[in-house]
Amino acid sequence: MQYISDIKLDNEIICNDSYLNELPVIRYLRECGSIPLTRDVTFFAGENGTGKSTLLEAIAVAYGFNAEGGSKNHTFSTKDSHSALSGHLILSKKKHPRDGFFLRAESFYNVASYIENALGFGGYHGQSHGESFISLIRNRFRGNGIYILDEPEAALSPVGLFKLIVLMDELVKKNAQFIIATHSPILLAFPGAQIYELSDIGIESVSYEETEHYRLTKQFLNDPEGMLKRLLDDREEMISR
Repeated sequence: MQYISDIKLDNEIICNDSYLNELPVIRYLRECGSIPLTRDVTFFAGENGTGKSTLLEAIAVAYGFNAEGGSKNHTFSTKDSHSALSGHLILSKKKHPRDGFFLRAESFYNVASYIENALGFGGYHGQSHGESFISLIRNRFRGNGIYILDEPEAALSPVGLFKLIVLMDELVKKNAQFIIATHSPILLAFPGAQIYELSDIGIESVSYEETEHYRLTKQFLNDPEGMLKRLLDDREEMISR
């Protein structure tokens, strides 16, 4: 189920001194026009600084979610730090969802506090970060909705990621759409997912095995000692990348 089927940039000029103009994702949208979302699960992968989280946050805010996370009914704000990109995105909407949530690992503490203090339920602070993350998805995500997740692997162990994949599969079968920014080669393996890899040159639709996250992880696991030796021998080159 695709509640959002396409992402475009409007024709308005983004402030000339904005850092957004330097992001590869912005240059791509200007040159190529749109990012189509054709699957139930879409991943944005790529190195830090390519604009994954900025794009994901802008999609969430443009769709009506709170910038720090939560549902459309969550209106709290601890710090107004989201970019202006949300005001320049045009989202093609195919159907109105019954449910939805924007979940980001870095501000999950704030969301959990809001749910407990303002809404009077939750108990998430009595669990570990990863346990509460999974608990929220299991108990709050109902299906027939759109779920936007920003780097969920930051809160989850490998076992936690396996649990997330199972929960995602159950929700997809209940007409859910997921849009996720991630570095996790485990999560990227979700069956049938659409993967966009962001880089310095733009955005490319790739297969799982073509992602840099998969290739580097496989290379490391096949020869950890050899790869560590090369990394430490060429440490200056790696640090400066």
